[in-house]
Amino acid sequence: MNAAAPVDDTRAAARVRLRPTMSSDIEFVLSLEQDPANLPFITPWERTQHEAAIRFPDFRHFIVEGGPGLDAVGFVILIGCRSQHQSLELKRMVVRSKGEGFGRAALRTVKRVAFDSLGAHRLWLDVKSHNTRAKALYDSEGFVVEGVLRESVRTSDGFVSMVVMSMLQDEFAARRSQSLELVA
Repeated sequence: MNAAAPVDDTRAAARVRLRPTMSSDIEFVLSLEQDPANLPFITPWERTQHEAAIRFPDFRHFIVEGGPGLDAVGFVILIGCRSQHQSLELKRMVVRSKGEGFGRAALRTVKRVAFDSLGAHRLWLDVKSHNTRAKALYDSEGFVVEGVLRESVRTSDGFVSMVVMSMLQDEFAARRSQSLELVA
């Protein structure tokens, strides 16, 4: 299990906190991945992959807690936390309640964890090209498109392209100095 303490952000209406995922959270995580609203946009993992990610030091697997009661509203996985290249991947971010600000608040918290706590130079992700909602969020949050991995993921309907996006530490610092990194 990751020993990191919860990262709390209480400055916004969409109150969000990240806490390390525990084995008892795996059913919740799997249910979010299997939700028909999320399946078109992610490649679900098996239980053993999530269990390994909780234990492996190079990963950070978090439960996103939000709202007035800080209920579980999603999860986040970071990979490369011990990378000598200081390049972290936002492997997955899934929130249950869309349109309530939890995704944006969680993403901003993830950026602070990556750059401030884990010392990242670069935070990157890939997003399925048809996931316009997530792509728009990443665009609005300062991620830069690096390229497209054409038809790189096989689905039941054929192949899907992945858009690779990233943010560098100095870009994050510039956004912070412009007060663009406050939780929305």
